Amino acid sequence: MELYLSMAAFALASSITPGPVNLVALNCGARFGLRASGRHIAGATLGFTLLLLLIGLGLYELLERAPVLLRGIQWGGVAFLLYMAWRLAADDGRLQPQSATSGPSLLQGALMQWLNPKAWLASVAGMGLFAANGDVLRIWLFAGLYFLICYASIACWAGAGALLGRYLQEPARVRWLNRSMALLLAASALYLLLG
Repeated sequence: MELYLSMAAFALASSITPGPVNLVALNCGARFGLRASGRHIAGATLGFTLLLLLIGLGLYELLERAPVLLRGIQWGGVAFLLYMAWRLAADDGRLQPQSATSGPSLLQGALMQWLNPKAWLASVAGMGLFAANGDVLRIWLFAGLYFLICYASIACWAGAGALLGRYLQEPARVRWLNRSMALLLAASALYLLLG
């Protein structure tokens, strides 16, 4: 039981803390509402869980043998985060009618995790801590537990955004939120680059 509590604590700490996917969930919830954010939440959770499973089932060994791959993924992720930050900062803040927009897709949520350096680092660290011996059952149990916690964590951020969205009916407020999120994304990109 202690092992599962440790796994859950690790999953919660790495899922609920601010990061690119959570910041996008917050912004998506504020702009499109919780229901429309569901695709992003599900996609990001499925994308992360698939990444975690692949790391546990062998990709971890490849990354250990070729650390340049992990560094390349990190640089690509940082570039992606900076691009997203630029797009948010450049947004004019005008909200379109709810029917005209649907928020990020399931695929966009999944791809975001694969381009997210935080997701790669959490996957490698988590599998290194809890399944380094290659126990396939433990890998699947950890991934299943992580799936539930990751989904709930991203949903919390989108829900917080939906609550915040009630106060963002003016373009100036939306621009303020977008630029704040852009600054946080750029800061997390720089932190990952320098860390």
